[in-house]
Amino acid sequence: MSEQQQREEGRPELPIENGFPIERVNEIAAKEGRARQHYRPIYTMHKWWARRPGCLFRAISLYSLLDETTSIDDLDLYEPGENQTLGDRGLTEDDLLSAIGEVDMENPEPLWDFYPKDVRIKGKKVLDPFMGGGTSLVEASRFGADTVGVDLNPVAWFITKKELDAGNTSVEELERAFDEVKSEVADEILHYYQTPCPNGDHDADVMYNFWVKELDCVSCGHTVPLFRDYRVAAGRYENDDKYNVLCPDCGDVTLVDSWQDESECNGCGFEFIPKEGNVTRGGYYNCPECGQKESITDGIQEQGGYDLRHYAVEYYCGDCDHKGNQKSSYKGYKSVDPADKQLFEEAKRDWETRTDLHQYVPDGEIPPGHMTSERNPVFDHGYSEWTDMFNPRQLLCLSTLLKAIEGVSDTNLREHLLLAFSDSLNFNNSYTGYQASMNKIQHLFKTNSFDPPQKPCEANPWGTKYGMGSFQKTFEMVKKGVKYANSPTERYVEDGDTVETPEFSQPIGRNSEVYQDDMRNITAENSFDAVITDPPYYDNIIYSEVADFYYVWQKILLEDVYPGFDKQKTPRTESIVTNPYLDKTAEDFEHEMGEALNVINRALKEDGTLAFTYHHSDEESWGELLESLCNNEFEVTATYPINSDLHKFIGGESVSFDITIVARPAKSLEPISWNSLRRQIVRTAQITRETLEENRELTGGDIGVIEMGKCFQEYSKHHGEVRRAGEVMSAKEVVEEIYGIIQEGDRGEEDVYLDLLEAPKPTYDDLNKLLRRSDASEDQMEDMRLISEGGDFVIYDWSDEKRQAYVRDKVESGNGDLTNLDKAHYLRYCYEHDVPHDEYLDQWHDDALQELCEGLAEATLDETYLKMLRVDTDILSFGE
Repeated sequence: MSEQQQREEGRPELPIENGFPIERVNEIAAKEGRARQHYRPIYTMHKWWARRPGCLFRAISLYSLLDETTSIDDLDLYEPGENQTLGDRGLTEDDLLSAIGEVDMENPEPLWDFYPKDVRIKGKKVLDPFMGGGTSLVEASRFGADTVGVDLNPVAWFITKKELDAGNTSVEELERAFDEVKSEVADEILHYYQTPCPNGDHDADVMYNFWVKELDCVSCGHTVPLFRDYRVAAGRYENDDKYNVLCPDCGDVTLVDSWQDESECNGCGFEFIPKEGNVTRGGYYNCPECGQKESITDGIQEQGGYDLRHYAVEYYCGDCDHKGNQKSSYKGYKSVDPADKQLFEEAKRDWETRTDLHQYVPDGEIPPGHMTSERNPVFDHGYSEWTDMFNPRQLLCLSTLLKAIEGVSDTNLREHLLLAFSDSLNFNNSYTGYQASMNKIQHLFKTNSFDPPQKPCEANPWGTKYGMGSFQKTFEMVKKGVKYANSPTERYVEDGDTVETPEFSQPIGRNSEVYQDDMRNITAENSFDAVITDPPYYDNIIYSEVADFYYVWQKILLEDVYPGFDKQKTPRTESIVTNPYLDKTAEDFEHEMGEALNVINRALKEDGTLAFTYHHSDEESWGELLESLCNNEFEVTATYPINSDLHKFIGGESVSFDITIVARPAKSLEPISWNSLRRQIVRTAQITRETLEENRELTGGDIGVIEMGKCFQEYSKHHGEVRRAGEVMSAKEVVEEIYGIIQEGDRGEEDVYLDLLEAPKPTYDDLNKLLRRSDASEDQMEDMRLISEGGDFVIYDWSDEKRQAYVRDKVESGNGDLTNLDKAHYLRYCYEHDVPHDEYLDQWHDDALQELCEGLAEATLDETYLKMLRVDTDILSFGE
């Protein structure tokens, strides 16, 4: 029986509190993070920020939804695959039940054998009050749990809704809906993305159009293109040792050996160094004619905006491809010719005249906020309305596409197409650049903010055979997500190789509900077996502001359908996050997160579990987190690191990493002295480290996080009841001390002595165990007359003649080498024998001595150690 169970009789023990297979989860997470579209394509249906690995939440669910009370009647267990045959590896429901009780810190993997199995747990209910992109709900639903999710942001709500709807969506019907839209508008959109093929008298498809902003020189009026350098793209195929650059003299795209060295244009012979453009660090542009230097944002403000010049095209020619031409000829780069310019002007005129389409683009202004006004002030760059983030051709084509999607009659299919459309906006806007060295377009949120480029890259919205981010490509991602949701698989690592299971027969999202609301409005009480979530971090991205980019497009079709899409922007003030623009501080975050934890505690069953991931950076955030949890009557029962490099942790350096924290509602808190708690924490940390180092292959940092969690577990049993020198310690103060304990781990003779006093019937074996986990020595303790020198094992106290003589000799000889324990025993001798000792009491009485005497009083249940210091505290303050 665990220590937690001994304290809370009747509370079932959870595997996740006894051990967690960090190594197994992390080896999958590392791979899943690089290839989510293969591991879990459901999470690539639409962008959401800071998604945690699906394998992590699957493991958390497995280790949290099972407990020691689980019976065979609570379970269904299948092998993935059509036949659902039991026991291909000899695993049965009985094996699963046995594995639950076998999980411990030394070996957390008995239950891991069931990670790739189709395990269904009956009667469990899971809440995620900060569901974001829905990962926790998707993974918990796969175990058959009833899941409920809440998020304030309507974009997050819509994304998660469609993920959970995906398991009940027909792939074939979705394809037919796509084909319906394709037949209606694909040719119309593709018409605007044609370019004369350089290989003959026919057109090729445009993959990307390259643009550059231009400003006039404030001194001589010369038009200055805002090129930091003249790179277009790296060479490919047989030219992979060269670079495509733009000639600043004639405007040709030319191949050169190096973009950083002096080069010559193959067309006009102009000599130039491609890396030397007109834009310099700090956001300035230099006039190549007169040398005038000016701020780009100042130039935009003074000139009322900027001009755009179309200078290059990346193309793909299907005709040349089918003829068997070299790849570099049918897929490459070319300079802009008159036909390209004419086609853009045609699109611009069509946009201006097609007033029936204007209702299918956002009509509002970009709201001011931290991300738009302070972090990267978009208004200084000439953007004021959402439509300013798109050129006329993009607005024409995107509105044409959105109108066609609206015409799909089936609501679910229409919304999945809207999801694909919304995600395609990441690459179809004027905020995307082109990564020349990688030959690909950049994502709008590559920096998780609005970052206006000087060289916008315009993608083909419908798309061609090659290229990223087109509607065709994002639809394929949605379709893969739907297919996966119907029949998910699991990938895991076995003997170093990645293994994929057959398809599971249970689709994702059964018995799931999601709500767009402030989680503080949750009224459920004693309802959920587990809350599994990824809560907001106080100084992270302000999702509400960046999500507005999707919201203003989604609301065009959803405004009259769902609550939450009827405002001009997503909720701000209710978001639990610091926001400098709204003067929301760290103190506000702590207060609001405390409100959230109170709601969570109320919603959980009495024996429920809170398991959440947290992004940690320093000891202050540990303290804030621990205090918030404990103030809202939670006990921390375990913490585990997530796929991070934590080698700096033990060295005491500030390091950022992710952790999983497990907590349970607290039912009682026990008073304790800091001295006793400190010794418990040290013992716990040392035992934990010894166990892990002996039995697990973990880094020192990983072990440090687990140690910290065990220390939190010890503290949270006594939150608000830890006394130190007569004062109650805060969680933040305790955390600061714990950091030092874990980094140093010092335990001397006094610590061992007090540990022995606390033991019911201490033996010599107990002494040896304590000495092995300390810096103390048996000889030194014998010399100090704290224990017997031979024969029967005896612990001396202040009244024993040998101890008394040792202490009195040290005090009376005045050698000054007195420990706090020596002082305490001498003062006790004086107090009991009416020996004047005011001089010593005035000289010695400090916090360290009082802390030790509090520890002695607690260990021996003897209040005299407090009275002799004239401390107005009784033993009941520290429990019994």
